Amino acid sequence: MTRLPMEQPNEKEETLTFEQAMARLEEIVRLLESGELSLDETIRLYEEGQRLRQFCEEKLNTAEKRIKMVTLADNGSIRVSEFEPEL
Repeated sequence: MTRLPMEQPNEKEETLTFEQAMARLEEIVRLLESGELSLDETIRLYEEGQRLRQFCEEKLNTAEKRIKMVTLADNGSIRVSEFEPEL
């Protein structure tokens, strides 16, 4: 049975964990790839997927900002610096 997506973000969607959002995104991809949905269902799932993608990106960006690099300096002391991703 195909679970229909939420049309608008609601409290449940806003309290998802990153892992729950990723699991739902995987489910949405599987459903969209199945080709068994009506056009309206496909559009609703796509919209939900976009909201979840944005949610996951925001969670990852927030986590990235919190990550600290702990390194050992030449003199043996520990140095803590902000994480700077390689681009």
